[in-house]
Amino acid sequence: MFHDLSPAMLERMRVLEARDAEDRTDGTPHADRLRQIPPDTGKFLAILAASTPEGDWVEVGSGAGYSAMWLSLACKAKGRGLTTYELSEKKAALARETLRLAGIESQVELVQGDALEELEKRRGVAFAFLDAERSILAPCYELLLTRMVPGGIICADNVISHKHQIEDFLAMIPQDSRVDSVIVPIGSGVLVCRLPG
Repeated sequence: MFHDLSPAMLERMRVLEARDAEDRTDGTPHADRLRQIPPDTGKFLAILAASTPEGDWVEVGSGAGYSAMWLSLACKAKGRGLTTYELSEKKAALARETLRLAGIESQVELVQGDALEELEKRRGVAFAFLDAERSILAPCYELLLTRMVPGGIICADNVISHKHQIEDFLAMIPQDSRVDSVIVPIGSGVLVCRLPG
């Protein structure tokens, strides 16, 4: 997978990585920052996605499309597609530009709108990556659990860096007998939950 990074994708990753680093120090308002995952997290997610059973792949929180580029490598390797949801019109426009410049529009579908409303329509999800505002993390998790295939995986980012904002959610996960879960200390911390099957 990682040997298939095209020059166009590498260049777009470089541009977004530089902008993300700048956003964190130049006073860009929090809501406007890219706040994207680091490359190692992208690789980790791609490996997880590639190991899931048959089913749909979804991402909640497209941002500028950085994580979608990593997941597109798994899409290509497995012959799958990714649907990514973004509420912000501004970020959706950036993500569309990323998909076009990286040449992955055929593997990644961007839906601009409310992810909770859109996820209501889904069934048969095998992989989900949650990287949106913490306020919708628990509702997305609960909704997705009813739409996952056996053996499906739900991942959530920022569970170490922002654990103080999601304490109730994080306290509930180890007690949730519907999934096996672990927090992986990579990037900002990734919660991985797998449904039995």
